[in-house]
Amino acid sequence: MTYVIGVDVGGTFTDAVLDDDSGSVIAAKAPSTPPDYSRGVLDVLELLAEQLGRPVEEMLAETHHIAHGTTSSLNALVQRKVPDVGFLTTKGHRDSIFIMNVEGRYLGRSPHELQHVLAQDKDHHLLPKRHALEVTERIDRDGEVIVALDEDEVRTQVHALQDDGIRAIAVSLLWAFRNPVHERRIRELVHEIDPEIYVALSSEVSPRIREFARNSTTIMSTQVGPGLRDYLTTLETALAERGLAGPLLVMQSNGGAVAASEAPAQAISTVGSVLTGGVVGSSQLGRRLGHRNIISTDVGGTTFLVGLIVDGEPERDTTTVINHHPINVPTLRVHAIGSGGGAIAWVDAGGNLRIGPHSAQAVPGPACYDQGGTEPTNTDANLVLGILPTTGLLGGRKALDVDKAREAIRTRVAEPLGLSVEDAAAAIHAAQNAQTGDLLRKSVVEAGHDPRDFVLYAFGGSGPAFCAKYATHLGVAEVVVPLGPVASAFSAYGLAASDIALAQELSDPAQLPVDPVRAEKNFAQLEDQVRQGLDRQGLTFDRVEIVREVDMRYAMQLAEVTVPVGEGPLDENAVQAAADRFEARYAELYGQGSGFSAAGIQAITYRVRGRGVLPFSPELPPLERASGEPEPSGRRPVYLEIGQGFVDTPIYDYTALRAGHVITGPAVVEVPTTTVVVPGGRTGTVDELGNLHIQKTGA
Repeated sequence: MTYVIGVDVGGTFTDAVLDDDSGSVIAAKAPSTPPDYSRGVLDVLELLAEQLGRPVEEMLAETHHIAHGTTSSLNALVQRKVPDVGFLTTKGHRDSIFIMNVEGRYLGRSPHELQHVLAQDKDHHLLPKRHALEVTERIDRDGEVIVALDEDEVRTQVHALQDDGIRAIAVSLLWAFRNPVHERRIRELVHEIDPEIYVALSSEVSPRIREFARNSTTIMSTQVGPGLRDYLTTLETALAERGLAGPLLVMQSNGGAVAASEAPAQAISTVGSVLTGGVVGSSQLGRRLGHRNIISTDVGGTTFLVGLIVDGEPERDTTTVINHHPINVPTLRVHAIGSGGGAIAWVDAGGNLRIGPHSAQAVPGPACYDQGGTEPTNTDANLVLGILPTTGLLGGRKALDVDKAREAIRTRVAEPLGLSVEDAAAAIHAAQNAQTGDLLRKSVVEAGHDPRDFVLYAFGGSGPAFCAKYATHLGVAEVVVPLGPVASAFSAYGLAASDIALAQELSDPAQLPVDPVRAEKNFAQLEDQVRQGLDRQGLTFDRVEIVREVDMRYAMQLAEVTVPVGEGPLDENAVQAAADRFEARYAELYGQGSGFSAAGIQAITYRVRGRGVLPFSPELPPLERASGEPEPSGRRPVYLEIGQGFVDTPIYDYTALRAGHVITGPAVVEVPTTTVVVPGGRTGTVDELGNLHIQKTGA
């Protein structure tokens, strides 16, 4: 037997999915264990082994690989819980990271924040000025050395940083992406002084034009690199001691995995890794169900995540924004807000009910966990409303205290708003649905898509309790809750289904028509780097897929549009075809007639993405067909609609449902790791894979 395991480490729970080569799939869920998240990973692996009826050592000895997604890098950056790092740049250019190209004053801010300039927090620099130092050197835009590197000055600056306790240094020199020779020499000099100092080079982390974004990307990668290295080393050691046969892989934000030994050097690529697992899983399941346009929604304990799959392919970005800084990372496009099951409900100074963005997380957790938490969360509200069973979560392994939930809601929400505890809980539930509906509109409608053309997939520990309502807010006709053996661990299923994916890019700005020989040389260099990287992963692939693309823009513009470049040798016709695709895509994004060909078109950044397809990919097994009508396992009062109050509602045990069963709402379906709400006026139909399709009655 050969296993593949996906592990999704969230802020509240750690999920795992195991697939074997006979087509069986099982899932498990355990509380996350901050600050040492590796303990939660080992806990959830033990639960998988228990289901197999085997010691964990035997299971790991037959495991082909483990694909691991983690929030640790992202959480560290967002919460600014990162160690001090040093920064070395070309003399005269240190202040670029403090001036922030003006972008730092508006990137990542809502329209409301932009309108209130005086209330904006300007204190979001990446490091103190005493840790940002300059060195004498100069390479021009063509990659020619104009001023030699002053190596004695480099040594002086490194000693100064070392004396201030710095153990990690980011190096980003002007035009280093055109010629990395000086950056590489600086790394050699640093390691001559102290080989244990972590060094990140912009020419390796982000060889892309635009100084501020390249600097911020390299600095942030340096901030999380040592911590990621230490975490993965601890986890790999623990897994090796338990007999893991295959490698530990780490999910990246581009939707593919990379060997754990490679991840720390490109630490910034793992930011958002856990966010993309659900999108990969949705894409995989969508191919099985015949859905090409999917809205992927993942509601865990901490966050609400939205990603889009359009015409069978996940939407991608070449940049993201963290703490107002642009980050050059190829990524699946995922929108996130702090509105998960553990999101804290509170009343602001104006008497308005707010949900999140702060979360109770795993520790102390919602008030009903009885672990010291006193603030009300979405989970507490769902327990008071009867949506969650009083017998607890995780099949009863996680006890819930309804009295603690009621007390938290009473003191923090009900009394300030003059409501009963039940009505306050219903208000929290309604506010959550409205808030998530707003993000869905932003992600779908404002991106130019019609929601009626999409199917919505809803998963995560909390998503199935809310999905029918937030889908209604958006106007989606069909909701699919991916259940079967994966249930709330669907993001972990996506991790287990992921392949190895690497990307290399290089900025080489030029006005079209670009010399095809020059463009071909760039692509050949990048493809060689990608193939070498795939060879270092220590895995055998069924096949390797290579995709070439280039970022283009109209001259004098800042915004660039990514377009594919066809296979085969480049000639003038191929270059022109890429330019035609750019203009067509530009019109799709910004409207017909918005382009300006007379300005000329520029090719800015070349990129090659490589995908090593792994031999094992989890497939949900078929479910036994139903032989009769589904029978409720019980009934209880559930409050689903404001104005209706509690209604006696049938409760269904998911493990007793079979393919073809149809449930008429209002109803609640209890799954060992989540709870699904089928509101009134809706039906839930179980398909051949165990997924629950929620639609309007008669649809």
